[in-house]
Amino acid sequence: MLQQNEPNTAVIPVPKLEEDCYDWWERHEGVLREQGDIRPEIVLIGDSITHFWGGQPQTEGIKGAPGAWNSIFKPYRVLNLGFGWDRTQNVLWRLHHGQLQGLSPRKVVILIGTNNTTATENARANEPEEIAAGLRAICDRVEALTPEVSIVIMAVFPREQRPEHPRRRLIKEINRHYEELARERQYAFVDIGPRLLEPDGTLSTDIAPDFCHLTERGYQHWAEALRPHLRGIR
Repeated sequence: MLQQNEPNTAVIPVPKLEEDCYDWWERHEGVLREQGDIRPEIVLIGDSITHFWGGQPQTEGIKGAPGAWNSIFKPYRVLNLGFGWDRTQNVLWRLHHGQLQGLSPRKVVILIGTNNTTATENARANEPEEIAAGLRAICDRVEALTPEVSIVIMAVFPREQRPEHPRRRLIKEINRHYEELARERQYAFVDIGPRLLEPDGTLSTDIAPDFCHLTERGYQHWAEALRPHLRGIR
């Protein structure tokens, strides 16, 4: 429960907060070096779920899901701004420190917010309204940097094995706010949750072995859902 007048940490830009399986600062510097050469038509913004799909810049030791990646992105120049363990506040910091600067993508796809539901010693968990405000701030920054871009908002993917888990209810509320934002601003809103879940609402290890990160099969569902939104880029 939030204390009265507690600041919304989801909208306050900060760099790396958590340790993960890669060097956050090295990846950031790699983006700044490579993004101009890539000249992306499509930019993906997100956390580890986006990061671990593949593309450029590459991260040593992360093999990605090349089948699903190539099935949708092979014809395009794509920049992957997914960073493992990032929250909305980390994305904001990256966008305020050179990422996306000087680029003219046709499409930006944003999947962010799941890590804001987790509390650690480095950051508290955020309420759905706070997370939605974080997404709004990210969209504001993307629009300021790339005024002609078309934005796709991804609903936060299901997490945890069972549908009755409290995090499922939290994600449902986050996505309600995300959909409202997309409708308000006439963004595309894409929710692949139903594609990822079994008929009984459980999340299978065939889709997400740790009930969070996707397998190749899970990424293929994402690719198929995105496909209609990439038409007309060329």
